[in-house]
Amino acid sequence: MERTKLGMLKEAWSIARPYWFSEERWLARGLLAAVLAMSLAQVWINVRLNSWRNDFYNSLQNYDESGFFYQLALFAVLAGAYILLLVYGTYLQQMLQIRWRRWMTNVYLKEWLGDKIYYRLQLTGDATDNPDQRIAEDLSLFPAQTLNLSLGLLTNIVQAVSFSFILWDLSGPLDIPLGGWGTLSIPGYMFWAVVIYTAVATWLTVRLGRPLVSLNFAQQRVEADFRFSLVRLREYSESVAFYGGEPRELDIFSERFGKVFANFWAIMVRTRILGFAQYGSSQAAVVFPYLVAAPRYFGERLQLGVIQQVADAFLQLQGSLAFIITSYNDIANWAAVLHRLASFRDRVDEIHADIEKPQPITVERAGAGVEVDDLALALPNGAPLRQGVNFDVPPGQSLLIQGPTGTGKSTLLRAIAGLWPYGRGHIRFDPKRAFFLPQKSYIPLGSLRAALLYPDAGVGVPEEKLVSVLKQVGLEHLSAELDKVDLWAQRLSGGEQQRLALARVLLAEPAVIFLDEATASLDEAGQEMLYRILRDLPWHPTIISVGHRATLRQFHDRVFELTPAAQAAPQSS
Repeated sequence: MERTKLGMLKEAWSIARPYWFSEERWLARGLLAAVLAMSLAQVWINVRLNSWRNDFYNSLQNYDESGFFYQLALFAVLAGAYILLLVYGTYLQQMLQIRWRRWMTNVYLKEWLGDKIYYRLQLTGDATDNPDQRIAEDLSLFPAQTLNLSLGLLTNIVQAVSFSFILWDLSGPLDIPLGGWGTLSIPGYMFWAVVIYTAVATWLTVRLGRPLVSLNFAQQRVEADFRFSLVRLREYSESVAFYGGEPRELDIFSERFGKVFANFWAIMVRTRILGFAQYGSSQAAVVFPYLVAAPRYFGERLQLGVIQQVADAFLQLQGSLAFIITSYNDIANWAAVLHRLASFRDRVDEIHADIEKPQPITVERAGAGVEVDDLALALPNGAPLRQGVNFDVPPGQSLLIQGPTGTGKSTLLRAIAGLWPYGRGHIRFDPKRAFFLPQKSYIPLGSLRAALLYPDAGVGVPEEKLVSVLKQVGLEHLSAELDKVDLWAQRLSGGEQQRLALARVLLAEPAVIFLDEATASLDEAGQEMLYRILRDLPWHPTIISVGHRATLRQFHDRVFELTPAAQAAPQSS
């Protein structure tokens, strides 16, 4: 968890750099330049207001009525310009922030979905937890916090340099009598006072606040875990209700929220400790410049305007130098977000690199039908699952894979689909479209039409064809609700969802169809209807099924038995 500051900056640049050299680079750089120019203009106004304080308070001390009203008018002009710069600077910064977030979100979503990275992250129980939270939340925080901190740092550096010269000139030397040794003269003594004061306060803040980085990182993780458990209850609400599992779910929620509570309590304690240093130094800074300036003020009888200008210059310089102190909580949050994004990006890059290497299980899209040659399957930890799997299915033929639970039937289909990278061997099947029907059909958010046409957009598909297909699979009662947006995954029964999956096949017309327990939720009559439709399709697809029911044998040309011990040869049905 401990990383050097240079390492953090390199990580931040590696994440930020692609956007600033992307197709949006010129607009992004233009917006950044405009925001930076407005920030520097605000610094100039602050510098100008510093000299205004001298003139304003002197006009009061000298009872100069016309000078007083002139200074008020000047202040109105400066304040008005400052407000305009602040408002439009914030507006342009937010514009840059949301465009940057949009670009990063598109890139990360494509990388997450590309090469089925989202699936592989789950296979290994990867330490890259909650990728959805990293994309939705961390990609929102990173541009905003990076802009705020980087622009804040730059403007505070410029402001610190500007007020350093002002304070050096205004403070003058401090003469300290040393008796017989003469007098010690310290030029620009208030400048050195603010530097020493801020250095001590910064060191103390960093020392006390360092644990907040790891605590904020952990807080994001436990918050995401808690939120994910709530989403799962909504997804499986009916199953939980049937089981009467509410007490157990409450235990799970309580356990996960307990981690949220405990970690946040640790953040509270550390923030309280840090707060004494932050708030103590800021409050002391209010009177400290007057205390330091007092010897020269009383000794030289300076005007009130000069002492106010000196005090303001001191506070401005101290505020700029104390940027780390006042922004430490934000820096800690930013560091946690940065680490989460960097670890996610690194893991995605690792998986992409693994995919680009020669794969031990090669999947070739060529010829016709399906052929599996000398396939060995393993678990993610390397433990062997199956060995010596060999079969071929000629085009237009059908094969049923059966065997006891745990023999690797579903894993075999995953390997054929290119989803399972663990093992070795060669797989070849038709380069034309293939369709995989899992036991639990996926139904996307949106309308029934979108669910029916998934994964295609279905542009230009006549409604008459959709209605005909629904009728063919026994879902004609849904024909009038094609454009209704609903939670179809909850509304449709398991059997209806499997019928919907068959309707997708009829619309997509794939050359190869893989079915993994795709009729498990149907009764035998429904199962027979589904397979009769598949066997009578006019384009005669190649079909491979996984299922337990003995009645499935009659719908296939051959049966491939997977046993716990050895591999049997395909048998004629």
